[in-house]
Amino acid sequence: MTNEQNDASFRDILAIASPKLRPVCEAFRQLIVSEDPTFYETAWPKLKIASYGVGQKKMTQHYAYIAVQASHINLGFYHGTLLHDPTGLLEGAGKELRHIKVQNIAHAESPDIRALLRQAIDERRPYR
Repeated sequence: MTNEQNDASFRDILAIASPKLRPVCEAFRQLIVSEDPTFYETAWPKLKIASYGVGQKKMTQHYAYIAVQASHINLGFYHGTLLHDPTGLLEGAGKELRHIKVQNIAHAESPDIRALLRQAIDERRPYR
């Protein structure tokens, strides 16, 4: 793992989330750690997101982000339109970005979410 900022950065994102949603943030980060142990992490507390990639460049090397919202946590994918989503979890209408809205830990631990993350990581590997 490489951080553009210190370990406190993700804790800053956690602090923004409501106590009910913090376990969802932690579950997503642990999922990223388990799928990509060499990830790059950048946190932007003002934007309420932590971003993850195979390198430091956000739009070419990052594959996912954790975004804090008032009632849920988004697991977003920078190149989500390239992902195969047979269960229809991904939301969004932009050119590339897609996200999944998650309100509880059970949903965060879904194998379908893990599969989407694995695809996103693999899709960015050539940009390492």
